[in-house]
This record gives sequence, structure tokens and C-alpha cells, in this order.
Amino acid sequence: MKTGIDAIAFDVAKIHLPIKTLAKTRNIDPEKLEKGLGLLKMTLPDTHQDVIVFGANALTKLIQDNKINLSKIARIYVGTESAIDNSKPISSFLIALMEQKFGENILSECDVVDFTFACIGGVDALQNCIDFVTLNPTKKAIVVTTDFAKYDLNSTGEYTQGAGALAMLITSNPRVISFENHWATSTKGVFDFFKPYRTLSKEKITGNATNQPWYENLESEIEIHKDQPVFDGQYSNQCYMDRTRDAYFSFKKIKNASETVYDSWKSIVMHLPYAFQGRRMLSEIYALDAANKIIIGNETATEYQNKLKEISKSETYKNFVSQKLQPAELASSLIGNLYTGSIFMGLLSTLAHFYDNKIEISDKKFGFLSYGSGSKSKVFEGTIQSEWKSAIAKVNLFETLEKSIEIDFETYEKLHKKEQKKSVRQPKNEWALDRIESKIPNLIGARYYKWID
Repeated sequence: MKTGIDAIAFDVAKIHLPIKTLAKTRNIDPEKLEKGLGLLKMTLPDTHQDVIVFGANALTKLIQDNKINLSKIARIYVGTESAIDNSKPISSFLIALMEQKFGENILSECDVVDFTFACIGGVDALQNCIDFVTLNPTKKAIVVTTDFAKYDLNSTGEYTQGAGALAMLITSNPRVISFENHWATSTKGVFDFFKPYRTLSKEKITGNATNQPWYENLESEIEIHKDQPVFDGQYSNQCYMDRTRDAYFSFKKIKNASETVYDSWKSIVMHLPYAFQGRRMLSEIYALDAANKIIIGNETATEYQNKLKEISKSETYKNFVSQKLQPAELASSLIGNLYTGSIFMGLLSTLAHFYDNKIEISDKKFGFLSYGSGSKSKVFEGTIQSEWKSAIAKVNLFETLEKSIEIDFETYEKLHKKEQKKSVRQPKNEWALDRIESKIPNLIGARYYKWID
């Protein structure tokens, strides 16, 4: 019996800032971002959107396009690193909205939970649901990834921002892709990228040294939430390379493979914080697992790095990238970083590319190299199924992305600073944030959403 993804749907922010506009305003050479990193557009939430909205929109599309009977769904597991509550999971919001639209109590027996491990949380949710369906072949599950990648203004991560969600139906005998039961993991506890609790002395805010109550805060320190992470880009890249390399060769051992594993993959799908991250990170694996052993392993550190740079600039490696990696990069260039959703958007981008170009990929193997800061990598593979084309026929990925509305830099900064009060684009046939309770004491902070026809 096979287990995997039977259907996919997505929702991304419908407004964007051209990377060229950001580059010129920040005095960055646009070619450095466009040709160097593969960035073209940066999507961001409108005033009525948040991660609940994106997740609910993607899930609603999945249900409607595939005529899913929700009473048959045993679990909805969410991968995210953009939680809006320290207790109530995004998944509990999603079932409430689905029941609001499709029928009261229709998901009352559905298990829900969120998975958080930076950008790999969605893969963790996927593996868990695959294991569940494998043990319970008549059951169905849904994985949702939803995130908002936000970075400080003028930071080195600013140009990689993005926002959106994907929803995937997990079943036995899937139409899109089935996964083999080979999952290799590499984990190490590091601080390459994280979102800590930040604190500020109450005295600095109030000017009062006696710790008087301030908006019901009795503590002498005020905790501050920021969507923006603390990160070290260069160190994070090295952690990405180390984890994926180690997981890849663990995968090779699990498979008991003597040949170069990536040669067996039609396409390689990686976590993409920016479009060209994968091709930059993969050169080491490409060199170490080559049949002719491009790198032996006894070079000095400097010789090793120089060899990797030489390999990454070679025509052979560029052809390899074009054949196996580029299809997954196409959507990333137009969206930005989706955190937990990036690897799955890479899969959808690859499928849409082959679908639009009428290239048959049934029975072809795809390799997946996932990564989450903190840090962990998982490497696994899947086989494209014979019904993949009919399963994604309604997705219309690139056609949808073409309809994104361009905004100017002033609007971008207002949205980033939460100074924009009106939506840039009025919601239609989608979910929207209705209000956040601010008066009823036992509901303060509760978020309410509504469907806009």
C-alpha cells in the first residue's frame, strides 16, 4: 500500500513589493538580489490577513476543489513558526472556521495540533500524518503549513520576506506523490535563528521605579512579542549545509545505496528561504556523493571551500541545477520565504512547471532536503503517481501569482509598521480577520474571522 499526498491547495498574500523597488530604496544593486539570490517579488499580508487567514483559505480551497467530506478527516495537523497565541494552536482556529463554513460539529472528532520547529515543522506534521495513515489506511489526514516571514526593516533578511499557506490531503493510494518509509534526520541544538521572549524594564516605559501596575502587568519587566527573528545569516547557512549533508548521507545508509543517490531523483526539492538557497547549499553534497568523488575529504579547510566555489561555478553543476533544482525555485522567486511552507511550495512549483510544459513525470522519484533552524534536517523521497496531472489541474499556481497586486514602498513600510488601517485589496471569496476583542475581560485578545463573499 502507498501513502502520500493526494491533493494540494495554496494561498499566498495577494500584494507584493518588487524586489527591484526595495533594492533601489535600500541602495542595493538589484542584480545582487535578482540574479544573485533569485528574488523578484516579496509578498506580504494585507491588513485583513494573518496566518489564520492564509491557512483557512488554503484549507477551504483544498476542501472545495477536491469535494472533501470533512467527516472523514481524522486529523488536521499544522506546521508553523508564526503562532499568534502561546496556548491556542492555529489548528483549533482552523477547525472552528471550517465548521463555520461547512457545518457545525463536522470536525468534532478530528484531532488537531500544531508542530513547531522553525521551517521544518510542516515536514514533521507530514511525517506524522503519513505514519498515521499507513497504520490506518481507511483514514485521511490534512497537513497545513502557514507562516509570515517578517524581518526588521533594513536588515539582511528584509528582502526574503513572504507570506502564505499550503494545505495537503494525506491518504492511502494518493494521486500526487507517495512517500517511502525512509526518513533520515540530523539534529543539533544551536542558535542560528530564533524568536526569543524579549523583555523591557517597566520603569523605562512608565518612568516609575516602584513597579506600579501598568495595563494589568504586575511584573517589573514587560514581555515584548516580535515576529522578526534574531539570526546570524552566515552561521545559519553553515548549519543548513551541515544538517542537510549529514541527513543526506544518513539517508544513503538507510537506503543501503552504493550509487550516487541524487542521480536517481528527477527533481530535488529543498527548503528555500530565498530562491537560490538550495543551489548554494547543495554543492557540497553534489561533490561528496559524486561517482567520481569530486572532493576527497583530505583538503585543508581553505582548499575545501575554494573547491566548493569552483564546483558551484562549473557548467556541469549549473546544468545539474537547471535540471533538478530550478523548477522548485520558480514560485519562490515570486513569493518569498514561506518558512514551513517553502519546501511544499517548491514541490507545487515543480509539479506546476512540468504540468504547464506538458512533461510527463509519472513514476519519477523526487528527493526532499528539508531544514529548520535550531537545527534539524530531514531527507526523504517520494514517487510521482499516475494521476498527478488531474490532481493539480485546478491549482493554477503561476496563473494566480501573476494576478498579485504591486504596491509602492511607502505602502510597504506602513504595512510593515502596522500603520496601514485600510486593506490595499478588498477581500473577496476568502477569509478575513474581522476583529480582535478588546473590551470583554475574559475574551480580551480573542480573534474573530469571517468569510467574505
